[in-house]
Amino acid sequence: MRMKSPTAHPLLRIVQDLVGQARLERMTLQLQYEFTSDLPLGRWFIGHMRGGRALFRTGPEEVRVPPGDVFVLNQPDACLGGAVADAVIDFAVLEPGLLHEVAQNASTEPGPVRILASHPVSGVVGGRWARTLAVARDLVTSPLALKSDLFTAQVSRLVAAATLETFPNTAMGDTGIADRRDAHPATLRRAVAFIEANPQNDVSVADIDRATRTSVRMVQLAFRRYLNTTLMRYLQQVRLHQASDELRVASPGGPVTVTSVAARWGFSTPARFSLLYRQEFGLTPVQTLRGEHPPLPVR
Repeated sequence: MRMKSPTAHPLLRIVQDLVGQARLERMTLQLQYEFTSDLPLGRWFIGHMRGGRALFRTGPEEVRVPPGDVFVLNQPDACLGGAVADAVIDFAVLEPGLLHEVAQNASTEPGPVRILASHPVSGVVGGRWARTLAVARDLVTSPLALKSDLFTAQVSRLVAAATLETFPNTAMGDTGIADRRDAHPATLRRAVAFIEANPQNDVSVADIDRATRTSVRMVQLAFRRYLNTTLMRYLQQVRLHQASDELRVASPGGPVTVTSVAARWGFSTPARFSLLYRQEFGLTPVQTLRGEHPPLPVR
């Protein structure tokens, strides 16, 4: 490892936020930094080059990253080297198992999901990934964020899902004939039963896949076909109804508050919880806590 700086005040600063099975980092360098790792990093490092320039090497592959680019830094099982100069880089550091959990359909290859290219499938989706990462950072660093385990798990899956949509990977594929044939009501019933029995838990699409003994794609098709919604939207609705039940039996001024209920059911902030709650029930969580009822429909 070598560092040198053309200025009298070099800077190397790394700010980290742990979010479930992910880590969000911002690296700021006011110097020239060359490095070689002797051991694999063991995780995926997905980056957005906000400023500066960099060159990374994984085996024979060399990746040059100009300002504004979104890129995959490494393969988790390979050593890494490179050089960075006067840069600001945002990283999402993902556990390999997290990508497997959120994969939208079954991998076409055995083993864990792997990213197959260092660059996005297009500049448009690369920009979308950068915006998703920025939103995730804002969520976890906000002083209003309710950092429950459910919330942090959802944020980490948000970033992982965006990564799978952005870079070519072994989980990409078309919906097959068998998936369309098997997206039937029995699949939906098993998925609904599992969700309604576990809304308080950190439920992933992989958990529902195992519970229904079908592929995630089949479950998603069943929700769209028969309920006109998505799997995760249905899970959110179940949690909203559980939260509503808790607020209805609570006493105003007691230990149960809107903030505590929002955190328990995995919502990022009280404001976000209140918005979704009002959309679902036609009144605010505070009104429910006070014993008020939704307005009757106008005939």
